[in-house]
Amino acid sequence: MSDTVTGNGGIGRASAFLASGTIVSRILGFVKVIVLTAIIGAVGATADTFSIANQLPNTIYTIVAGGILTAVLVPQIVRATLHADGGTAYINKLLTLALVILFATTLVATLLAPMITGFIGINLPENQKALAVAFAYWCLPQMFFYGLYTLLGEVLNARKSFGPFTWVPVLNNVVAIIGLIVFAAVFSPDPAGDRSAADTTAAMVAILGGSATLGVITQAVVLFYFWRRIGLRFRPDFHFRGVGLGAAGKLASWTFGMLLLTTYAGIIETQVVTLAHGKASVAVLATAWLIFMLPHSVITVSVATAYFTRMSEHASVGNWSLLKTDASSAIRGTSLLIVLATAVIAVCAYPFAAVFVPFDQVPAVGNVILAFIVGLVPFCLLFVLQRTFYAIGDTRTPFFFTLFQVVLLIGAVLACALLPTDWIAVGIATSITVTGTLQAVLAAILLRRRLGGIDGRRILRSLVKYFAAAMLPIGLGLTLLFTLGVAGENDFAVSSRLTAMVSMVLIGLVMAAAYFGLLLVMRSGELTAFLTPLRARLRR
Repeated sequence: MSDTVTGNGGIGRASAFLASGTIVSRILGFVKVIVLTAIIGAVGATADTFSIANQLPNTIYTIVAGGILTAVLVPQIVRATLHADGGTAYINKLLTLALVILFATTLVATLLAPMITGFIGINLPENQKALAVAFAYWCLPQMFFYGLYTLLGEVLNARKSFGPFTWVPVLNNVVAIIGLIVFAAVFSPDPAGDRSAADTTAAMVAILGGSATLGVITQAVVLFYFWRRIGLRFRPDFHFRGVGLGAAGKLASWTFGMLLLTTYAGIIETQVVTLAHGKASVAVLATAWLIFMLPHSVITVSVATAYFTRMSEHASVGNWSLLKTDASSAIRGTSLLIVLATAVIAVCAYPFAAVFVPFDQVPAVGNVILAFIVGLVPFCLLFVLQRTFYAIGDTRTPFFFTLFQVVLLIGAVLACALLPTDWIAVGIATSITVTGTLQAVLAAILLRRRLGGIDGRRILRSLVKYFAAAMLPIGLGLTLLFTLGVAGENDFAVSSRLTAMVSMVLIGLVMAAAYFGLLLVMRSGELTAFLTPLRARLRR
């Protein structure tokens, strides 16, 4: 599972290996959501309260350490490898400090579960708030192990061992799915979401929340094995002076502020969407976001993670030309596939929804997916732009373009409270798309000024070519979708999970063939670069 790489060929191999692990993990993640919605539904008291509680550890962890570790850890470890000991002392000191902070924060957050959950679910009825608190006690310990997983995994990435970080979440999903199967075997499933908060017993809460947390624990602890595989040993070291932790702290302070902003916006989103409890609310928004994140996780994160270490290396020696080349390559390479993914998911939004929910809930989920997916390309571009700032040791600028987005987003989300309840989730997703697009534009402008150019003309030409090539596939996909039928309960594309998945595969294959065919006719350099290693491997 370890994949240590160097050079241009290494970037491609690392990206492919990261993507393969993410694909398997995401497929199991979708299986988990399908099983979850079949057991507790996508709407109703149990679905919404469990969704709120299971998001809590991610929310608090993100505030405390989430992005800070990515923004600071990899560049600092790359620089620390110049130390006489290869960075071993730095890694041990930084991990010790981070784990102490994570443990203390997890303990405090768990003790304050009633207050935190009550604040986020402020618009829920009292009995549902109590149920959310019960779930939170089981879910909040996940926070420490999410941190442990990120710490161990980012150190492996910095040492160019990319595989384990993306493959071990497979174990998380397997454990969680087993827990859901146990729940279904012990208690009666409730796919319509009719079970009230009063009918959800302590045993139900323990199995749902406990199995979710056990999966995260497994995901984190297994990484110690891969540390040993590459010769690393963690020894707690409480002497925090002498290896430049002050510089890391300065970088982390801006990222901490940025995460506070985004988390506050997320809390406002949850508070507003719970006004629609009983309809398309928290669980629906989370399911649509999971679908939105699928191509981002498989494509953008895989490519950008492999490039990030190399960009940090180039920045550490002041080679800005190669840094800009890497950033441009990452943007153009990811956009090639992300534009296609956007088109396919937009066309297949309703069949995608039909995989998770009954037909009467398909429009609600499908409309939220559509509202999110329009912003996928700028979201992925922003991800690469942020990592480029992090590689040059600049966490201050991302704070300010995030502040710009959060101010706009909070205003837009609060306005969504005035919408009819059926449209609140769609309004919030649209607000995220619009403000995220504006944020990506601002980030590109600021990075261009910082580096004296970002290969913008070449990037823009590639994007125009991709979008032009996507027009015909969209037309073909819509024609096939309406031919299969999507409007009625008995129409093929939405009548069952199986027919919905068959429809998506057929539509996706037709659209992909048309898209890549047009790009070949246009002589896309990025597509040629993408296909060359595949052809070489097939010849071998």
